[in-house]
Amino acid sequence: METHLPPQRQYKDRLFKAIFGRDTEESKKWRLSLYNALNNTNYTDPDELQVNTIENVIYITMRNDISFLIDDQMVLWEQQSSYNPNMPLRGLMYFSQLYQIYLTENKKSILSSKLVKIPTPKFIVFYNGNENEPSRWSMKLSDAFIREDKSGDFEWTADIININPNCNFPLQKKCRPLYDYIDFVYRVKRNQRSGMGKKKSVEEAVDWAIHEKLLDGFFKKQRSEVIGMSLTEFDMEEFKRVCREDGYEDGVFAKAIEAAENLLKENISPEVIARCTGLPLEKVQELAEKISVDA
Repeated sequence: METHLPPQRQYKDRLFKAIFGRDTEESKKWRLSLYNALNNTNYTDPDELQVNTIENVIYITMRNDISFLIDDQMVLWEQQSSYNPNMPLRGLMYFSQLYQIYLTENKKSILSSKLVKIPTPKFIVFYNGNENEPSRWSMKLSDAFIREDKSGDFEWTADIININPNCNFPLQKKCRPLYDYIDFVYRVKRNQRSGMGKKKSVEEAVDWAIHEKLLDGFFKKQRSEVIGMSLTEFDMEEFKRVCREDGYEDGVFAKAIEAAENLLKENISPEVIARCTGLPLEKVQELAEKISVDA
């Protein structure tokens, strides 16, 4: 039986977060499985991972973050479908807010004469964009410094893990939920490469995932939401690709898209929004149609 979600939900989560980052029993189980696979640990209690994700943070597009505390570590996961060299800076800005919350909740003050102990940060980006990228690599904050500094005194690292089908087999083998997620995304991409339309590509992949019983029936229970999230996600990736080809930066247009969506919800006309955001009128009209369907 298909689950019908409240109409006000606008499919803001990406599929990765819907699988691994929600406060449901199945999501907790899958999150723990992925953490154990990444760290070669054997935790058995999903509640060991204390989720502390911040919603509606401006630096994280589409609220696509999963953050939690475990074993004196503060872990942040992001999924990215396109290359973004600014991940270390994004992580630094996000962690600063997480630490502020942590200090407040634990009644710690940086004005103390004693050293304030904080959880060790760990920032991992799950990447499924260009299949030709390495299996794993690291990005350093120092790469963004205007004046070169190789001292390592001010560093922040984002560890990138390529989760395309032909990468990191041991990780996929140890975490079935991740393997199922990768299979579904690849199915959609393969459908599109074969000439299938975007909507048909997603719907066929969802029906295939249901038939294959991926993620313990998640795709059947959440069919409408998965289709909505996937179409939104692939729309954004396609738009970002066009923007890159036209020489525009991702962040500028991500904010323009978000602003346009918010203005549309306030019943501002697409023509006015297009003039204010600099987006093509056709794109604003597409967003308006999608919001109308989702409502």
